[in-house]
Amino acid sequence: MNLAKHKSKIPEKVYDLLERRGFTELRPCQIKSIDAGLFEDKNLLVCTPTASGKTLVGELAALNGILHDRGKAVYIVPLRALASEKFRQFRKDYPNLKVAMSTGDLDEVEGNLGHSDVIIVTSEKFDSLLRHRVEWLKRVKTVVVDEIHLLNDPSRGPTLEIVLTILKRVLPHAQIVGLSATIGNKEDLAAWLNAELVEDSWRPVKLEKGVYLNGKIEFV
Repeated sequence: MNLAKHKSKIPEKVYDLLERRGFTELRPCQIKSIDAGLFEDKNLLVCTPTASGKTLVGELAALNGILHDRGKAVYIVPLRALASEKFRQFRKDYPNLKVAMSTGDLDEVEGNLGHSDVIIVTSEKFDSLLRHRVEWLKRVKTVVVDEIHLLNDPSRGPTLEIVLTILKRVLPHAQIVGLSATIGNKEDLAAWLNAELVEDSWRPVKLEKGVYLNGKIEFV
């Protein structure tokens, strides 16, 4: 879907960044997210297949919070390795933004985070920052939660649930964007987040099912 056709729905500074990165097309879930209120600060729960474009939806929400709403964006990931990967990606794709990562000592409150535009954290670290009531939290406009289906995970789920519960209370006007490839109770979760549910089945590579037996695959 042609990017230029949706220019009127995208804040100018965000659109300019997309053009600079070489985007000419948007994927279905990205269009649906824009139509659902991505740039109107509405909470979204985006449930679409792997590689369908969810990551860019999260990035667009973060960019909007920074460039249009003049605030900060927090990007929550479940693992330190994913935090490092996301940190490198943001630094590469958006060199003019101040990007920070915080995944270390849960009792340490790094002062440099207050000078950053994008702060990438694990849910455990963000839980600590919320409990320490760090000064810069009041400037957070957007919170992106990657792999939000891990709310159902017995080890990580409770912390993420607490984080989102506290977040909704202390930052009621912050936009929350949850991303997930698979989630069972998406309607209930969207209602709990007070979010618009964005669903789509498009994927870049067709998914086929088959049965492997005696060196052969029979597709069904």
